Amino acid sequence: MAKSTVPASNAPSPTAAARDEIDVLKAARDWMARDGRVAIATVIDTWGSAPVPTGGQMVIGTDGRFQGSVSGGCIEGEVITEAEEILESGKPKTLTFGVADETAWRAGLPCGGQVQVFVERLDAKTSGDLLAKAVKAREGRQGLVVRTQLDDGSKRVYERTDANMPDDIADRFSTAKSQLKETPDGKVFLHALVPPARLLIIGATHIGQVLAQIAKLAGYEVEIVDPRTAFASSDRFRDVTIHAEWPQDALPKLGLDPYTAVVALSHVGHIDDEALKLAVKSPCIYVGALGSSRNHAKRKERLTAAGITAAELARIKSPIGLDIGAQTPAEIAVSVMAEVVLAVRGTKREAAAAA
Repeated sequence: MAKSTVPASNAPSPTAAARDEIDVLKAARDWMARDGRVAIATVIDTWGSAPVPTGGQMVIGTDGRFQGSVSGGCIEGEVITEAEEILESGKPKTLTFGVADETAWRAGLPCGGQVQVFVERLDAKTSGDLLAKAVKAREGRQGLVVRTQLDDGSKRVYERTDANMPDDIADRFSTAKSQLKETPDGKVFLHALVPPARLLIIGATHIGQVLAQIAKLAGYEVEIVDPRTAFASSDRFRDVTIHAEWPQDALPKLGLDPYTAVVALSHVGHIDDEALKLAVKSPCIYVGALGSSRNHAKRKERLTAAGITAAELARIKSPIGLDIGAQTPAEIAVSVMAEVVLAVRGTKREAAAAA
């Protein structure tokens, strides 16, 4: 059995937004441990072409240093000035920046728009556990939703496994979208601190090569699992993490969480089957397998004999990908990626209903 191969240059790389969020949380945790308090600025609403999405954050230390971004422009200067006052007073504040097209560039909004930024002070006594939990959840790909009452900054933290979760909180876990809401008690911000979607490709095939490139361009984390070292090589998959192992050895170590999609593309029964046995019993968001209807019928016989239930078999999308008449490896990769995106994001109608 080949040993897992993860070249240093092939280390996994989250999307820029996710990476910035992780860095902000870690910086806030570390600076708070050092100074006892920090200010956090969070984008709670946007309109128009705001370069930082809702949920984007910046941390400001007591010494004036900052990390992260809320606009990419000179809004940061005004936010930092306000943060310095809030670090002293402890009273949170919502800042609104409305920008016309002709003055958009001055405030970092490429084509005009509006940004609302909530600035608050966090101190070690009341918020140390929150930051530690948020960093741990991100590193463990678990996710949290933080509900903040804007008038006083009070918070409630939800984990995905919480019972009797309100529908609007559950929606944040599934859509990964943060949201500003009006409630009878005033405005609240639902901050979805969830990990970036991840695609595990079983089978370092030609289709897998193209799919890996497309998924990375779409901002997904991508990892390849294939015990065949001739296929699973860094020459064929540049800047992608490779695990030259059997799926039954690699997947338990990688973890199959609700933000992970598994696609079996090796077209070799004893490789794909081992991945599917684990994937269908996990909470992963998508499971797909390459092969014709005839091949899938045989696959289901093998998996049934291995103890997989009918309900678990029904989770496998096969033939894999949206039916767009794809024929070439590149076209098949596009159809697979489209089906994964649909599983992760849902339709526009579903997204509108959740908003």
